[in-house]
Amino acid sequence: MTQAAAAFDPSEPQQPAPPAPPTAVELGAMLSARLCHDFMSPASAIVSGLDLIDDPTTQDMREDAMRLIAQSAAKLTDLLQFNRIAFGASAAADTFDVRDLEKLTRGLFAHMRAELDWQVEPAGLNKPAARILLNLAQIGGEALPTGGTTRIRVVEAEGRYAISIDSKGPRARLRPEVLSGIAGGPRGEAMGGHWVQAYYLHLIAKAAGGQVAAESGEETVTLAAWAPVG
Repeated sequence: MTQAAAAFDPSEPQQPAPPAPPTAVELGAMLSARLCHDFMSPASAIVSGLDLIDDPTTQDMREDAMRLIAQSAAKLTDLLQFNRIAFGASAAADTFDVRDLEKLTRGLFAHMRAELDWQVEPAGLNKPAARILLNLAQIGGEALPTGGTTRIRVVEAEGRYAISIDSKGPRARLRPEVLSGIAGGPRGEAMGGHWVQAYYLHLIAKAAGGQVAAESGEETVTLAAWAPVG
């Protein structure tokens, strides 16, 4: 049997073809769904607080309702500001002040259980590196559902930004679809919300000429990336 014939031998088990990557329309739809999901919780809480204020039978809960509205409004604002840079095509500037990126990240972590340890050396980051940093930070914080510390480090060397995220705490883990997305792989049977951010992060790094990787161990999640300075 020739090699060509052997390649099409029906007796040999055939490997399934890898799934096709999402189209631009599919990717946009999944990103939109992800963002809407994140915004829905605080928005719904604000509406619930307003309903309590309007209900004459719950006036004794007015103070609690006002507190709920204030906290939810702050969370919604922090998420909008963060996602505007992390996901959006916003900002005319090509370089972001690290102090602004830290403010955005601390605003996000104010609504997480994880503590933030910010160790970023450069004074500014270009747009791809800034977006990589923010997405890695969110993934790292969400990897600690019961608390812990997420340390973010960025150094500049040899024409590259080296970004590392170390999240340590009980029950630290990355979902399988997040690991797959970061590697540029498919989401499989999982819901797209967690996968699409990881896959989008992979695309940002790839388009910039950089790389991103992840590893999940016992009570530790490590995320790393690099991107060109120029």
